[in-house]
Amino acid sequence: MNIVLVGMPGTGKTTVGELLAKKTGAEFYDADSLIEKSQSMCIAEIFKTKGEKYFRKIEADIIRNIPSDNTVVSLGGGAFENSDTRDFLLSGNNTVIYLKTSAQKIYERIKNDITRPLLTDNMNIETIQNMLNIREKNYKLAHYTVLTDNKSADEIVNEILGK
Repeated sequence: MNIVLVGMPGTGKTTVGELLAKKTGAEFYDADSLIEKSQSMCIAEIFKTKGEKYFRKIEADIIRNIPSDNTVVSLGGGAFENSDTRDFLLSGNNTVIYLKTSAQKIYERIKNDITRPLLTDNMNIETIQNMLNIREKNYKLAHYTVLTDNKSADEIVNEILGK
């Protein structure tokens, strides 16, 4: 079985994913890190030099090629917006978990992070809330939702393992 973590930037997908993989003995894959490695540049640079459309195509290809046996996968915040990627992940041997976090908490976590290309020039709670409002209809298609606002990574992992 594979566990796929989706949600907005700053929801703890990578932190929770690494811990979850360690606790279950699964391999951990961070989709954004795989993209950066394949392109030899950071996400922000890919957006700046090649555009979001190019990034989303590479992202979809990378996700489809992640090994699909006993893995924990952390997706970038916008990956689940792609209907083909979403359908691929919701079918088969995957359990998709939406890490739901409030716009306020996301802002607190990432307000000083300049590596978020869709938020860099407009980092505020309102922008994050608007993005969350748009994306949440797809995030809610995940098999499970875990509320994360006032929980530690360990508490989130234990809740996921309980599902």
